Amino acid sequence: MSGPLDGVKVLDLSRFIAGPLCGQILGDMGAEVIKVERPGGEDARLHEPFVNGESLYVMIYNRNKLGITMRTRHPKAHDLLVQLIKWADVLVENYRPGTLANMGFSYHELLALNPRLVVTSISGFGQTGPYAQRALFDAIGQAMSGLMSLTGPVGQPPMLTGAYIADYVAGFNGAIGTLLALIYRERTGKGQVVDVASVDALFSCLGTQPSAYVALGKEPQRQGSRDLLNAPANVFQAADGYVYMHAGTNPLFPKLCAIMGREELATDSRFSGVVERMENIDAIEAIVSEWTQRLSVAEVERLTAEVGIPCGPVLTVSQVVDLEQIKAREMLLTVDHPVAGPVALPGMAVKLSESPGEVRLPPPSVGQHNEHVYREILGLSEDEFDALVREGVI
Repeated sequence: MSGPLDGVKVLDLSRFIAGPLCGQILGDMGAEVIKVERPGGEDARLHEPFVNGESLYVMIYNRNKLGITMRTRHPKAHDLLVQLIKWADVLVENYRPGTLANMGFSYHELLALNPRLVVTSISGFGQTGPYAQRALFDAIGQAMSGLMSLTGPVGQPPMLTGAYIADYVAGFNGAIGTLLALIYRERTGKGQVVDVASVDALFSCLGTQPSAYVALGKEPQRQGSRDLLNAPANVFQAADGYVYMHAGTNPLFPKLCAIMGREELATDSRFSGVVERMENIDAIEAIVSEWTQRLSVAEVERLTAEVGIPCGPVLTVSQVVDLEQIKAREMLLTVDHPVAGPVALPGMAVKLSESPGEVRLPPPSVGQHNEHVYREILGLSEDEFDALVREGVI
């Protein structure tokens, strides 16, 4: 079964997470993706953990791609890039703004070469604005988007999240923008630039906080794991682990009181409504915590599930990879890598009923598809190919 992007051709000049993830999402859905690395491989190939000497970090973001090498700043690489740009429907890059132009490929030059080209540029701060030239890694994005100021225990320093959330959100937005630009191209025949900034993407996830500050002038504070609007909704310790339970809405709170055997709390003036519970949050959390600590995680799950209270165990990574729901949804896929052998990679979060994505190609080793791409797709002769290898261009 063909994926929805079957026939779409993508040139991926990106590295690390955001750009490669964007390209991989397109590849998962059927696009033909050519990933370009410098000879010897991109810096990310040096990142742990390793399986048989191959970086899992690279594998997670680069399946369903043909892997080639190219010294893109070499004078003889320019013509190769021109051919690949003319071949492509989409170009994905996450250089610092202005880098492509310095290579001789400004956006105007790219669209002159290929008027239907969608150029997806993912950067830290975007292509415009006073911070456009600043370098950014994920942690800086979390810091400068406002997310870090909201993350961490009450009264403690700001904290980084446990995953590279800025890079992921930028990659997702890059894929969404690319799809929108492809739809526009189908209607008009025109390519365009998709400009995604990590800070913009993460800032857009802050919910009501920025708007509330502008409207009310109140600086949001870190709340730990508490819900911002309702209580009790927090991480609670059980006898053998932790659960996150949300019973803070007016319909849910009486149900919690009932399963705790504390029906009187539902009409207690301190807890009778959302506003009252938030004003007395420490008191209601202490009562709930005392109850959960007498029970196992499984018992809390069972009792809350019976009355429809959202609740789940706080799982470790080792527990979640064995979770039946994760297996049923195929969120871990075993892929045979040409060097590392069988490896478990994240599955596809988007499930399409008629044209689902699939893993057609394992993440490539360095330059694995050089001969196929340069000889068969670009049509170089054997002598031309050998000369590029000899001169260190590829």
